[in-house]
Amino acid sequence: MSYSVLLTIHLFAAIMFVGTVFFEVLILENIRKHVPRETMRTLEIAIGTRARALMPWVLLVLYSAGIGMAWHHRAALAHPFDSSFGLLLTVKIALTLSVFGHFITAMTLRRKGKLRTIHFQRIHLSVFCHMVGIVLLAKAMFYLHW
Repeated sequence: MSYSVLLTIHLFAAIMFVGTVFFEVLILENIRKHVPRETMRTLEIAIGTRARALMPWVLLVLYSAGIGMAWHHRAALAHPFDSSFGLLLTVKIALTLSVFGHFITAMTLRRKGKLRTIHFQRIHLSVFCHMVGIVLLAKAMFYLHW
């Protein structure tokens, strides 16, 4: 598959994933104090059900396209300290692997019935911070050089 096709697929999947995380952290968490508890619970269940159905597929597409793109840059990844691009891409990949670890942790806790609100909030906040870093690195890779 051509790099431009992989990039386009990757960007659309990233928009879906990052948009969902931004919505949950910046909007959903902030309306909690303005919405009755039972209504908020119903809303969280509905959004959670949809996210659990959709996000595994979004992540599959996102990571698959990312792996294809990384393969294209395998020379830079083989020697990440030889270029700013290689180093920034390596850091970006490390952050994406951490996000995947967060996803696995959340799914494992959920299946065991141990995913509590505090876990959910902390995982989402951490993923949000990771996503901000990933987005900044995605741009910096092409504009920062040393």
